[in-house]
Amino acid sequence: MRAHRAIIGRPPGGSRRNDQRRRRAPVACWVPRREHEHEEVWMTTVAFLGTGAMGAPMVRNLLRAGFTVRVWNRTRTKAEALAEDGAVVADSPSEAARDADVLVTMLIDGEATAGAGREAVGALGDEALWLQMGTIGVRGMAQVVPVASGVHLVDAPVLGTVRPAEQGTLTVLAAAPEAVRDRARQVFDALGRTMWVGADAAGAAGTRLKLATNAWVLALTNAVGESMALADSLGVDPRDFLEALDGTPTDSPYAHVKGTAILDGDYAPSFTVRGAFKDATLIAEVTGGPLRLDVAEACRERFRRAVEAGHGDEDMAAAYFASFSGENAPRR
Repeated sequence: MRAHRAIIGRPPGGSRRNDQRRRRAPVACWVPRREHEHEEVWMTTVAFLGTGAMGAPMVRNLLRAGFTVRVWNRTRTKAEALAEDGAVVADSPSEAARDADVLVTMLIDGEATAGAGREAVGALGDEALWLQMGTIGVRGMAQVVPVASGVHLVDAPVLGTVRPAEQGTLTVLAAAPEAVRDRARQVFDALGRTMWVGADAAGAAGTRLKLATNAWVLALTNAVGESMALADSLGVDPRDFLEALDGTPTDSPYAHVKGTAILDGDYAPSFTVRGAFKDATLIAEVTGGPLRLDVAEACRERFRRAVEAGHGDEDMAAAYFASFSGENAPRR
């Protein structure tokens, strides 16, 4: 992979606007070259709000890329775990955002994101970017947009779960004006690849695409679990179900990942049932009128039942248990 030289830190003296141009005793590191062709870029200070299962590995990748990162999380211990990696732990969103060049939010919903953003925006540096990377839905983005007055808002939810977040192979679905894309890309390149889908964060083009892709993932997750539950009930070995799919046009690597998790009884969360139910609810919010999403609504109901059965904090493969009543699920 080709690489380009990145200059870390802000040179002393001068205005923030001139910081991008002036260079004094820079420290060099190497970061991957993606689709852009800049030879040198200024790395910046990032305020990262939300260091849960997805946020924490994203922070570590930013630190490895040479960014200065200040972190805040409502449960402080989750943020403190990143201190040994080099992150600076803040007591509040405003403390994390003080004079930062970039704000990243990776929070649970629109209300939490707007609330934390409201605290942070006033403390940010001049011409700061706000990269909204959580999955908060169309209504959530509508809550965030008015809070972002005075900063450059980028709608940028991500595709991927914990492992891609750890590997830096997430897909960022981004919407922002051309004028701020190069600066945003410096952050995104440390996290994965970027797909630009819109020119205005207020239109929530990235968020809208994320909902469509999530509808597919949630449906596939439930299809695997339900098919394996059906095999069990018919006296068929679920392993034979996966083997029968193998190499056919209807096969899917994802089916084998989730199917194997069910077979092994391994529900260590990559993305939880509770999170899947939340995302299914965001999809349900945009239905109505002439649009009917029967499969999406059925998926939401299955995730709800799995949460009620006590599987909310397990991997979403545990939606498998929604196919059974009470204690009737096969034990593995």
